[in-house]
Amino acid sequence: MDKASFGALNWFMVIVYLGVMLLVGAYFTKKSSESTDAFFKANGKVPSWAAGLSVYATTLSSITFMAVPERSFLTDWSYAVGTLTIFLIIPLMAKYFIPFFRRLNVTTAYEYLESRFSVTLRAMSSFLFIIYHLGRMAVVIYLPVLAVTSVTDINPFLIAAIVGLLCIIYTFLGGIEGVIWSDAIQAIILLAGAFLVVVIGISKVDGGLGTLLSDTVEHHKFISVGKNFNASDLANFIPLIFIGQFANTLYQYAGSQDVVQRFLTTKSIKEAVKSLWMSGWLSLSAIPLFFGMGTVLFSFYTHTGSLPEGFNTSAIVPYFIITQLPAGLAGLVIAAIFAAAQSTISSSLNAISSCFVVDFKQRFFNKSFKAISDVWLARWVIIISGSLSTLITLYFIAGNSSSTWDIFLAVSGMFGVPVVGLFVLGIFTTKANARGALLGFITSVILSFLANNANMSALLVAVLALLATVVFGYLFSLLFKQTNDLNNLTIHTLTSDSKED
Repeated sequence: MDKASFGALNWFMVIVYLGVMLLVGAYFTKKSSESTDAFFKANGKVPSWAAGLSVYATTLSSITFMAVPERSFLTDWSYAVGTLTIFLIIPLMAKYFIPFFRRLNVTTAYEYLESRFSVTLRAMSSFLFIIYHLGRMAVVIYLPVLAVTSVTDINPFLIAAIVGLLCIIYTFLGGIEGVIWSDAIQAIILLAGAFLVVVIGISKVDGGLGTLLSDTVEHHKFISVGKNFNASDLANFIPLIFIGQFANTLYQYAGSQDVVQRFLTTKSIKEAVKSLWMSGWLSLSAIPLFFGMGTVLFSFYTHTGSLPEGFNTSAIVPYFIITQLPAGLAGLVIAAIFAAAQSTISSSLNAISSCFVVDFKQRFFNKSFKAISDVWLARWVIIISGSLSTLITLYFIAGNSSSTWDIFLAVSGMFGVPVVGLFVLGIFTTKANARGALLGFITSVILSFLANNANMSALLVAVLALLATVVFGYLFSLLFKQTNDLNNLTIHTLTSDSKED
């Protein structure tokens, strides 16, 4: 395929966007250097609307911006049902998870696991978060690199290095407050970028909205119900998507430090819950914007445009942007793809540093690191983890990897979801104890690994991981005596003096 020239005006728009992100990080440098509370929790001064935008931007990565439209371009909107699970997650978070995290005044989510179970489960869960997010950052760097280099002759290794370096710099400078405010800007940019692609795409389709609606019905773009459809297929498939995505989303909101951290930066539980609802309503935009984008591109390339022979549909979104949008505007939308990636990367970098400093340095090696402040140690961790993820990205590029969506779901199900099972065990039961929870966790990981190797659906693996941790963790706990004080650590042992802030 002949690659189009990106053009000076497009590059100018992208460079301006990247420059603004650096300025945001620089603006918060002084405040973030005051203490670890400032660097990791912004001293609890972030307004709820900014925290909500940040949660939304963090959870909506370049995976959403590129892989979701590709899925709806090739198939249908079936996976959109998974987005609705957020409205089951929000009440659980608001009533149970957030109040527990706030009452304990934790910096990382995994501190709760030590109070409820043991230091072993805290350290293990924090370590798994760090390892998972090193890989996740590499995936979300790789996708925008693919977006640019699939349609231009720019060196992909150079682009990956630039994206990784810029994320490291502004996260290094601004701490969590800089990350949250840059996330807020990025959320607006990526929503505007997706909206522009949908609107311009419809305007370019021969017949406009009428043709689009006709194609949606004729090609079963909402749900693939064709001539050979078996009713049992739908009954099995849609519930699987919904339940599987519920497990993944619960981990993302309740067991993943990068999101939990946002709920600790507001001034109260009430403000944290407001940010949660805002991110939930914003997440609904993924259905018409990103699934809709894929259907618009399907209609466009069916009736109006044409794709090169042997075209890799992973690049369908950037290809449309570069070839169909005016110069300058195309640069802004490509910047939106970078925004989707950078919001996730910067959040992961700050969260990784908080886990390393709080869950490992302060808990185990405080005396060994006396010569360096916790804030500077966090910054060194950001440099090292960001550099490692960039190197993993370069490996992806060298191997021409593209199956990022399935990889992401599989890894999340195998190693992420069992962690949130521990939180469920801890908060909702009194029988669960440290030994039983550990054995349940190990059993869950083993079962998830075996299921994944048996080519089981990644969403079904996530469901298995959650259920196995809770069920086996509870059953194993019955074999051992509870040794921890459970006061204010479960919904059944809250005392009258435990009030919401």
